Amino acid sequence: MYQMLYRKWRPQSFSQVYGQPMITAALKNELKTGRIAHAYLFTGSRGTGKTSCAKILSKAVNCLNPQEGDPCNQCAICHGIDDETVLDVVEIDAASNNGVDNIRDLREEVNFTPAVAKYRVYIIDEVHMLSAGAFNALLKTLEEPPGHVIFVLATTEVHKLPATILSRCQRFDFGRIPPEDISERIKYIAQQEQFTITDEAAFLVARISDGSMRDALSLIDQCLSQGHEMTVDTVAKAAGLAGRDYLFELSSAVRTGDSGAALALIGRLYNASLDMERLCAELIDFYRNLMVIKSVSQPESLIIVPTDELKQLGEEAAAYQLPAILHCMDILQASLESLRSGASRRVGMEMAVLKLCSPELDTDIQSLLRRIKALEVAVKSGNIKVNEQAEEKQLEKLVNKHKKKDEATPPPAVAPADDHDVPEVVETEFTGWNDVITILEDSCPPLFGVLQNSTAVLRGNIVLIDTDNEMFKSLVSRDGNTAKLAEAIKSVSGKQYRIGIMKKPNARVDESNDPLSSFIRASMEMGVNLEVKP
Repeated sequence: MYQMLYRKWRPQSFSQVYGQPMITAALKNELKTGRIAHAYLFTGSRGTGKTSCAKILSKAVNCLNPQEGDPCNQCAICHGIDDETVLDVVEIDAASNNGVDNIRDLREEVNFTPAVAKYRVYIIDEVHMLSAGAFNALLKTLEEPPGHVIFVLATTEVHKLPATILSRCQRFDFGRIPPEDISERIKYIAQQEQFTITDEAAFLVARISDGSMRDALSLIDQCLSQGHEMTVDTVAKAAGLAGRDYLFELSSAVRTGDSGAALALIGRLYNASLDMERLCAELIDFYRNLMVIKSVSQPESLIIVPTDELKQLGEEAAAYQLPAILHCMDILQASLESLRSGASRRVGMEMAVLKLCSPELDTDIQSLLRRIKALEVAVKSGNIKVNEQAEEKQLEKLVNKHKKKDEATPPPAVAPADDHDVPEVVETEFTGWNDVITILEDSCPPLFGVLQNSTAVLRGNIVLIDTDNEMFKSLVSRDGNTAKLAEAIKSVSGKQYRIGIMKKPNARVDESNDPLSSFIRASMEMGVNLEVKP
């Protein structure tokens, strides 16, 4: 029966363990000096050698002829442990034996002396899966086991272990194996197994495996099913890195805001049975690569793609702004969580794509930053198209405004004050005008503010107000302010007057130093509808 490469080439001695020199050196020194701990904790990511080192340790402490801390792999004990015929070495899967009863059985077993070996070694794999009760049942035995017992605990999630367990073990942290070490190991195995692999392909396998030797050898097994000559293309096809043009097509639709093309592509992928959750995860990884390219001068070591695709990613990243990339990643991360619990994954993915194409549909801070950055870039490059209809309306308003000034037309009054309505009488000063303003301080504070430093004259039954404040014209006609002003005038003069505004044919107000007027003009100018080109 064919044996997978990761099983066939499992290290048999500490010297064959790749990528963990500090740990293997420490364990060998302990074995050579006889300072063997009663409990070890091996922690680290998958495929880094935790279980392999645990099995090598179980052989080394029982080997009849140890070699400088390594087992000889020739004696009856070493062969028996490899063949699993020596019952003194027990490997327990904590994922399926995680109850209190299982640990109680183990506590009873440790009291028995070894049958053929020197030590009884218990290797508890995925120890973080034990229940709280099982951990408590293990504490006393783990702290003070019989002299012939050694515990080796292995886990990928050390943060789930209680502090009481951690304090009773000698801990070794296994780091991810460097790509260079994995690549060298792959090329050595290729010579022994009589298949060929290029240096670029071996290094690509090492990068894809993400520091896991087991994952690397499993990928090599997949590549061998296609032939005994491995290239970068072979590895890319086996790892699913090839044929991902739809990611670039979808990214192009997002950049240009073409939601129709994006939805059509989602439909094609859905009909081709591509899982929407997987598509979302691939897009997150795609935009992560763009983020790395925009942020790092040499991204080759952080991005796991073939060389040709890396070049294509660089061109795509150049067309993006970093806020847009971060906004896309935020939307996709949130969508990935909702896809797993939503009623329709296709609908959830389509909603996410619409938000990517049209950031104005999203209201979070990342969306606003993306839109602001796009506007800044458009302004700097001059790539702005003004809406022609809005521009014509704005120009028409400006022309009418200047035309009225040139003709010296009187400003609009609150009450109609045509020439035939105003009697030809002599104007007299309204001596009680300051008293009117004082009354407005309580009855209408806005009018009180704009009428400071103003004067008024009487012309028949009309009070003509002389003020330089432009806000008076619009303010006096709102919210019943006309009635309040007329009531204040009546309380001072005892008569009912109409209200008008003094005409100044040749006067022109200097608005250059008025912050409020400047703000109004700027607001009018911003009323022009700007459309930013993609």
